[in-house]
Amino acid sequence: MSNYKIIFTGPVGAGKSTAIAALSDVPPVTTDEQASDMTKDLKPTTTVAMDYGVMKLDGDERIHLYGTPGQERFNFMWDILSEGGLGLVMLLDNTRTDPFQDLHFFMSSFKDFIDRTKVVIGVTRMDLASHPRIDDYHTQLQKINLKVPVFSVDARQRDDVSIMVQALLYSLDPGLGG
Repeated sequence: MSNYKIIFTGPVGAGKSTAIAALSDVPPVTTDEQASDMTKDLKPTTTVAMDYGVMKLDGDERIHLYGTPGQERFNFMWDILSEGGLGLVMLLDNTRTDPFQDLHFFMSSFKDFIDRTKVVIGVTRMDLASHPRIDDYHTQLQKINLKVPVFSVDARQRDDVSIMVQALLYSLDPGLGG
């Protein structure tokens, strides 16, 4: 049996838990607790340790999906969860005040992991805020000399999230993506 591990990260409310639930072939494990800080203005609960799901592939292959907490105060979990990871799916909420600040913060926070692996970016809630556009995200990434796939995604839609995972696998090994 082959097992792979992919990490989902991004700010609070970007859709990490939702994306894992959409992809997982088993009921996901969550560590949601009642939000007690400014997060409660965004949503009633928040991930405090991780989300976990499993995506079954052909044969005995499995992709283990781990979602990080979005709050920086839980950043000690980021390195723990990233250990042994194949790559990173970064989700960004286009309705946030400064999604580019989020982009740069998470790219910097996961820089060492990204340098060893690969990253794809999914921008959520573009139906609620059409600006910035995907091209604007590419421009931001060019400023830090990165060329990575960026997608507009609905984290609730398995097909949207699956395309990001396929792009990540393809960027790691073109033979894996198909």
